[in-house]
Amino acid sequence: MKFISTKEAPQAIGPYSQAVVVNGLVYTSGQIGLLPNGELVADDVESQTHQVMKNLFYVLESANAHFNDVIKTTIFLEDMRDFDKVNAIYAHYFGTHKPVRSTVAVRSLPKNVKIEIDCIALAEANIDYG
Repeated sequence: MKFISTKEAPQAIGPYSQAVVVNGLVYTSGQIGLLPNGELVADDVESQTHQVMKNLFYVLESANAHFNDVIKTTIFLEDMRDFDKVNAIYAHYFGTHKPVRSTVAVRSLPKNVKIEIDCIALAEANIDYG
């Protein structure tokens, strides 16, 4: 088991890791719209979604993975009426790659954010062991 940490994404706000690699897979903790310094990017779902995706990018990168290596995501939304806005931003980051996904509405999220996303990806998929 390998624990993943990067300063390019906000540090965990509790007793957990940004991600862990086990048996060739990287499991990320849920990312919210915090900047690497721990401040909330903005109060709107669009800004938070962009920041969540940036945070996931850097956490995955630290495990030598990319969005194209993602197998599954889970999206937690404070308000399901934001689904279309989030979907458009999410699609921008994943492009033609379409991992399986669950999207659920929740009553509240840490720091009263509007969105949280976690994912499972192939770890170190881009390494040539040659």
